[in-house]
Amino acid sequence: MLVAGNWKSNKSFNEAKEFANAFAAMPPAPAGVEVMIAPPAPYLAAMGDAQPPFRLGAQNVSASGPGAHTGEFTAEMLAGCGVQDVIVGHSERRDGYGDDDKVVAEKVDRVLEAGLRVIFCCGESLQDRQTDVHFDKVLRQMESAILHLPSDVMDRVVVAYEPIWAIGTGLTATEEQAQEMHAAIRGWLGEAFDEDMAKSIPLLYGGSCKPANADALFACADVDGGLIGGAALDPDSFRALVESAGRVSAARIEAGAEAS
Repeated sequence: MLVAGNWKSNKSFNEAKEFANAFAAMPPAPAGVEVMIAPPAPYLAAMGDAQPPFRLGAQNVSASGPGAHTGEFTAEMLAGCGVQDVIVGHSERRDGYGDDDKVVAEKVDRVLEAGLRVIFCCGESLQDRQTDVHFDKVLRQMESAILHLPSDVMDRVVVAYEPIWAIGTGLTATEEQAQEMHAAIRGWLGEAFDEDMAKSIPLLYGGSCKPANADALFACADVDGGLIGGAALDPDSFRALVESAGRVSAARIEAGAEAS
């Protein structure tokens, strides 16, 4: 299970340090649970130097390499700051900053070339869902960014499904809606690569996931954690999500032991 926090453009530098200190004082993550936080880019180097008790993530990356690209930062620069994971293709980047499928695919490549793990985001609008093209939309995004990748980098790929209509709106996909889309993504990965690889790739749910609904969402068979926005800004709330993932992880470990 992976619980990944995306702070977006929130928190002052002092607030970020306070969060990290508060989270560090809490018990370690439960067995089988990884924790990642992606703070605003100006804080990455300092947080990396502080060696926080979670994986350090970035919210964006340049699609280009080094050179005359004012305001951009490369994947290698992020790695030098201690970044381990990079979020690519978030709907707020796609809709607000021109990150179309081509740009997203280039960013995925740059992240993997730098030896980092990519958290690739895909999702559909409310109109896509209402017109029953949501599966086609999401799987086209997968095909554009993931299909061309060699199999030897797939252990550094995480997929985050984010129903755009549920991001920051208070709306949440039902467990059934989340599971059916995650199952479709898992099935596509199995056909594009192989079933064993598809089972090993973490699939996160992102869309107003919070402590009140995390147990039900994380318990879905093909949900392996969450990409968390607003609920990641408070250390107690975020810790509650980590604990929820821990309960699901423990149940899966127990079920696996019984099956063997």
